Amino acid sequence: MDSEELRKEIQELKLKDYDVSSERSSRENQASEDDGGLQINCFTEVLNDVSLHFQIIRFPKQIYVWIGYNSAKFGHLYAAAPTRPNNVVSVSSILGGASDNTGSGIARRLVLKTGLNIILACSIPKNNPMLEADAEKILVQKLRGLGYSKPRSGGTFL
Repeated sequence: MDSEELRKEIQELKLKDYDVSSERSSRENQASEDDGGLQINCFTEVLNDVSLHFQIIRFPKQIYVWIGYNSAKFGHLYAAAPTRPNNVVSVSSILGGASDNTGSGIARRLVLKTGLNIILACSIPKNNPMLEADAEKILVQKLRGLGYSKPRSGGTFL
């Protein structure tokens, strides 16, 4: 085999390898679009000298949200979901005190705005309702930007 034949063989192998990897990549993109895939978003906002850390993980039919206050502390954990037949939202405290309703209110309103099941971990102190409102506002804006909010009955998004 001379050098010219060898170059042609190598070029053919490169093209075959490129075609296979392109096909695999397009199949993976299509699969993640079809089944909703797992989407992870993390960001931090500084508000009135306080750092609010957010993590949003989108599963096919639910969203996990973590809101951290000045640290990576996990906080209380809540689960919220729409219940039938009246589309009322049910919220349950999974981890943490039942007397602290800081995260349960946010979880309830997120279900109403997204139409999805919500798992929310929140370490915002219970004696700061303005911080809670600001954190929820930031979170809802981010969810809208990511396309996670459900359309209103008139066709516009929340």
